[in-house]
Amino acid sequence: MSTLFHALGSALAGLVTPAAAIVLFTAFVRLLMHPLTRAAVRAEKAKTALAPRVRELQEKHGKDVVKLQEATMKLYRDSGTSLFAGFLPMFAQIPFFMVVYRLVTTPSPLLDSTLLGAPLATGWLGGFGHTPVFAGLFAALALVAFGTVRWSAALAERNGVPRTPLTRVLRYLPFGTVLVAAVLPLAAGIYLLTTTTWTLLERAWLHRAAARPPRAGAGARSRTT
Repeated sequence: MSTLFHALGSALAGLVTPAAAIVLFTAFVRLLMHPLTRAAVRAEKAKTALAPRVRELQEKHGKDVVKLQEATMKLYRDSGTSLFAGFLPMFAQIPFFMVVYRLVTTPSPLLDSTLLGAPLATGWLGGFGHTPVFAGLFAALALVAFGTVRWSAALAERNGVPRTPLTRVLRYLPFGTVLVAAVLPLAAGIYLLTTTTWTLLERAWLHRAAARPPRAGAGARSRTT
């Protein structure tokens, strides 16, 4: 991936800026990871559909943890899914994200360039220089985080997820990207902005596509088949 990253930067030299190369490379990696994200969303939808029946089992078995666990596992098994479905696709993506993060935080000729005069290899806390550039980055990250929080809240409400003090706190974790970007090099901040924007748009599109009712004609054809 390091070779691919620097090859892309060299190939795009003179066509786009190194900052744009980081955006394009990050988007390319996220596109490769799209099948894993689709699998994770399908698993989330399957578990959400079973949530009412899981609550019924919890009411039925009360404090009998053993019977509740057995009944819950049987429910997931009979439905063709798993209690841990969705975790494997997410875990499989972590090594790729770690590699991309390493690429945009390790000094290299590609990162010796600048964005609007701000060095890609320098962070905001490294002297508080180039504040206007970093202010724009922080504002963009905050906007994406706000969109993520709003979308997550709407999805939770639609799926009937109960609100607890813990879930209220966890909802605002996306804003942590602003704090992270303040201590990382500008190149890493560009990567964060690209990947979080991709995540918001991708998952919103996948959940909307999954929630869309089938067309009447398609339903009729399936019943005929």
